Amino acid sequence: MTHRFEIRVYYEDTDLAGIVYYANYLKFIERARAECVRGLGVDQLRLKADEGVVFAVRRVEADYLAPAKFDDLLQVETALVQVTPARLVLDQVVLRGALRLFQARVTVVALGPGGRATRLPAEFRRKLAQP
Repeated sequence: MTHRFEIRVYYEDTDLAGIVYYANYLKFIERARAECVRGLGVDQLRLKADEGVVFAVRRVEADYLAPAKFDDLLQVETALVQVTPARLVLDQVVLRGALRLFQARVTVVALGPGGRATRLPAEFRRKLAQP
């Protein structure tokens, strides 16, 4: 499974040097993950209301490879690497054309109503397994 999401770099995303501020890449990949989940047909608000389950990032390993600049059109690719009963591991890459600017390996866990780790909902796991 690979999901693609486009994002434009706005002035507010840049620092004094005119390049994307490093922390904003985390926002970009977060938006891409949210759209990836939405694309699977999962309503995260309903999941929280019905089952009390939310997703949280547990770990991020990030590499900054080249700068993005104001008005660049970027593509974020999200690929599923591993699914366990309680977590997902995803590889996310930010590209400008064919040039790789940023890459991250992200571990996402499911949290239950008390804020403790819980199993990923069965329906969500089924949707991940669909081709």
